[in-house]
Amino acid sequence: MIDINLIRNEPQKVVDALKKRDFDFDAQGFLKIDASRRALLNEIENLKADRNKVSASVPVLKKEGKPVDEILESMRKLGDTIAEKEKDLDKITAEWQNIQYSLPNMPDDDIVAGGKENNQPIYTFGEKPKFDFEPKNHVDLCTSLGIIDYDTAAKLSGNGFWMYRGIGARLEWALLNYFIDEHLKDGYEFVLPPEILNEKCGYGSGQFPKFGEEDVYYVDKAGNENLKQFLLPTAETAMVNLYAGEIIPGDKLPFRMFAYSPCFRKEAGSYRAEERGMIRGHQFNKVEMIAYARPDQSDAIFEELVNKAKRLVEQLGLHYQVSKLAAGDVAGTMARTYDIEVWIPSMNIYKEVSSVSNARTFQAIRSNTRFKNEQGKNEYVHTLNGSGLATPRIIPAIVEQFQNADGSVTIPEVLRKYLGGLEKLEPIKK
Repeated sequence: MIDINLIRNEPQKVVDALKKRDFDFDAQGFLKIDASRRALLNEIENLKADRNKVSASVPVLKKEGKPVDEILESMRKLGDTIAEKEKDLDKITAEWQNIQYSLPNMPDDDIVAGGKENNQPIYTFGEKPKFDFEPKNHVDLCTSLGIIDYDTAAKLSGNGFWMYRGIGARLEWALLNYFIDEHLKDGYEFVLPPEILNEKCGYGSGQFPKFGEEDVYYVDKAGNENLKQFLLPTAETAMVNLYAGEIIPGDKLPFRMFAYSPCFRKEAGSYRAEERGMIRGHQFNKVEMIAYARPDQSDAIFEELVNKAKRLVEQLGLHYQVSKLAAGDVAGTMARTYDIEVWIPSMNIYKEVSSVSNARTFQAIRSNTRFKNEQGKNEYVHTLNGSGLATPRIIPAIVEQFQNADGSVTIPEVLRKYLGGLEKLEPIKK
């Protein structure tokens, strides 16, 4: 959430920042609700103080033999008044919270306004591959190579799923091992989070109630009606809640971690005709980088995560670009995002394989994750994340960019040690 004190002290700054996302925030309307809530809180506290003061006098009066019936009746009425006002407080607090939960994060000052049409490519690696033969798309290549079985996956689970087979399963695992080894070299802590999360994680990460709840798969309550759980849509959802409600010693920061997980997403209504095969699906594997940082460390850690994602793609030898996203294309929970986008020749487009983002304090306020600064005061941490990497678009990029005239695909050198030295994927014999 946006810091409530920032909204109170600089409402126009918040309004102007959210306009870059084309989001209209009625700050003055919210502040009226905020003022009414604070006034009601103060009134209830004063009434409770009066009740406590009168309550303390009753034993004294009884000891002195004085009547207390009128006082007890007045206390009963006061209790009824307090109960009614607390109902009013619950109502106005719900409205107050709902408005705050609906607000997206404020984009950083240097993030331009508008949607994806205003995204800015800021870095390019390599050149678009050129072929002296008719190149194939990744669906046909993966089928002819026998590495992906789309038909059986559809039979088992429906559209939007695929299944790795044989050397395809090994190639997927090789990618994951390559990512993991590179993060371990950099001293990041390896985490395998639970794949079923409680609803608090959705609120702490900022995906609930507005910025992604429609894409998650809820699971059966298994007889516990009070427990609302969902399948992990990305490891970020779990990882940014690791220290929820805790105060971290400031000298321990930054925390650098990475997590492997399968990811489960409905992706309802987001498919387009060209996004077939593995470009978009309901289940995929991803290694996610996560960092907790003090505000003074935040920008440097962001650049670190961007450079790590870039290095992973570059060592695969893939042509790609980095785009600085405009405010309207940055996820609602984030203040800034750079996308690492690989080139998919058959689609004639770049597709994102990593989004590196800085949430600033937005997630930490929701999860109440703080650190103790040098002055001994508690501050909210900054949380950052970035895919390092997701596999389903990497494999299409590999098979399309490194395809050969005979239908084979050259395996990136960094992956060969995980595949017993294999240098090429060969078409299967029918």
